[in-house]
Amino acid sequence: MSKSLDVDKLEREVKSVYRNVAETPDGEFHFEMGQDLVERLGYDTADLEYVPQAAIDSFAGVGHHFDLAELEPRETVLDLGSGSGMDMFVAALHVTETGSVTGVDMTDEQIENARRLAKEGGFHNVRVRRGHIESLPFDDESFDAVISNGVINLSAEKDRVFAEAYRVLKPGGRLVLSDIISETQMPERIKSNADLWAACIGGAEQIDGYREMVERAGFEAVELRENPQYQFISDQAANACQTYGVKSVSLVAHKR
Repeated sequence: MSKSLDVDKLEREVKSVYRNVAETPDGEFHFEMGQDLVERLGYDTADLEYVPQAAIDSFAGVGHHFDLAELEPRETVLDLGSGSGMDMFVAALHVTETGSVTGVDMTDEQIENARRLAKEGGFHNVRVRRGHIESLPFDDESFDAVISNGVINLSAEKDRVFAEAYRVLKPGGRLVLSDIISETQMPERIKSNADLWAACIGGAEQIDGYREMVERAGFEAVELRENPQYQFISDQAANACQTYGVKSVSLVAHKR
């Protein structure tokens, strides 16, 4: 974390961006959203037929990792930063009515959207809790899998996020995520810019450091792959990608 980053300002900026994502998904953002992105990232079109269209429209994830997650019926899944629910609904299809999916998010408008879409879509095995991913409101060893998409880079305390994911996973459970990383360490002027953090750029951890944080939390068998299908769309973001190697990756790791 940058020493000069205003964490309270960061949270306000992130909430502001994702409030806008929830309310005006066709607005202009640093990142792409919606149906075209979802399909290009590799989501199964058979799954998408059952996902509420409004959740697809406001999807702001950065990768696809359900092939790595290998979710099974009867499993319990936690989605960190669940947004309007796109990945929750896909996960719910995979674990079936015999399993359950819980989302946690800090943005009221996203929570309200996800709850409404779950109710309208008949997803009885989906629930959403308000909370922070650095301090999860769940008991130890509650979940078979923890998933996340484009969210952990937004946290100023990534080590706490991974420690919390490890805590709430059952032994042998897995962490499966897509996120934004950088090939080289970014300078302080970017790391301390709350606006660039909220745009999924400033908080991108250098890839070796990212892997080390996951392993330090206790995870093993960390497998990581790049997602070249994902690209930022604003000039500012594209420049950061070229200069510092900012990119999307997917990762799977297991709790001992």
